[in-house]
Amino acid sequence: MEIQKIDKITDLKYLNMFKIAYLDKTGQKKSWELATRSKEPKCVSGHFSEPDAVVIVPFHQDKKKLVVIKEFRVSLGGYQYGFPAGLVDDGETVMDASARELFEETGLNLTNFIRISPIVYSSSGMTDESVSMVYAKCNGEPSSAGNTTSEDIETFFVSPSEALQLCEDANKKLDVKTWLVLMSFAMTNHMF
Repeated sequence: MEIQKIDKITDLKYLNMFKIAYLDKTGQKKSWELATRSKEPKCVSGHFSEPDAVVIVPFHQDKKKLVVIKEFRVSLGGYQYGFPAGLVDDGETVMDASARELFEETGLNLTNFIRISPIVYSSSGMTDESVSMVYAKCNGEPSSAGNTTSEDIETFFVSPSEALQLCEDANKKLDVKTWLVLMSFAMTNHMF
């Protein structure tokens, strides 16, 4: 497998499409389209050392429940259940981005970090987007005051049994990472 050529298809601010010409394992010429948040795809640049974004899995210390958000997602034409998340800004650490995004999206304060995953990939058949999963504890009262005008977010807390109900509701749209974490929480009855 060898990448031969890349062509940029779009020129947008936050996300771009590229067509990649490559040779498959038999030497046949093939092509692949992918989306990336980077100036060029990571398969070409080799820049795999920093995540594009963070996904925060917050456990509220006082309520003893996981924090979940319900957010309007244009691509789904409706609401999706997930965890607070967002892009890591230039010069920002994963920890700084996690505290900032948690507060902006939920109004909650990150109190301590439990575990930060290595870089993982969201949907590598379509994009090279990478995230770090950040497990943390938090406190405070939910607020949408930090939401931008393009964010419609509701914050709520779930116990293991409520997590299971959410995972089993076919009428709810869940982010895949959220489904996996919530199902684990429901089955083991603890997170940290």
